[in-house]
Amino acid sequence: MKKISFTINGNLKEVEIPPEMRLLDVIRDVLGLTGTKEGCGEGECGACTVLIDGKPIDSCLVLVGQVQGKAITTIEGINNGRELHPLQRAFIDQGAIQCGYCTPGMILSAKALLDSNPNPSEEEIRRGMSGNLCRCTGYKKIVEAIQAVCSGGEK
Repeated sequence: MKKISFTINGNLKEVEIPPEMRLLDVIRDVLGLTGTKEGCGEGECGACTVLIDGKPIDSCLVLVGQVQGKAITTIEGINNGRELHPLQRAFIDQGAIQCGYCTPGMILSAKALLDSNPNPSEEEIRRGMSGNLCRCTGYKKIVEAIQAVCSGGEK
């Protein structure tokens, strides 16, 4: 067991757990933030994507000991109180959500993309989202949702 401190969704957390525990399991099972999903457990699908210091990372591949002192953002941390983040609203408005399982990872990857490139081309959006798989959509609506936020302003 080891004490590990990190910030998650703006809140400082200190947990005493085995440092070899996956970040995904800590987020879901220890902290109770179930928006982060496990898909493949191998870093291939993007369902478990979180932002670590602003970068999209598959949390199934990260050991909690690796996040000491880092800032983590999950899907629960991007809204403004009760108001949805513009990407969350755009995914709903554009019909980019089907079963919803991949959506948290998709939105966080899109947020990281727009934070680094506020006005990406369609090609840049597709490339930026390439680590996230969706079995329900043809990605067209997802791209349209991201484009709607680009032209709509706030990211």
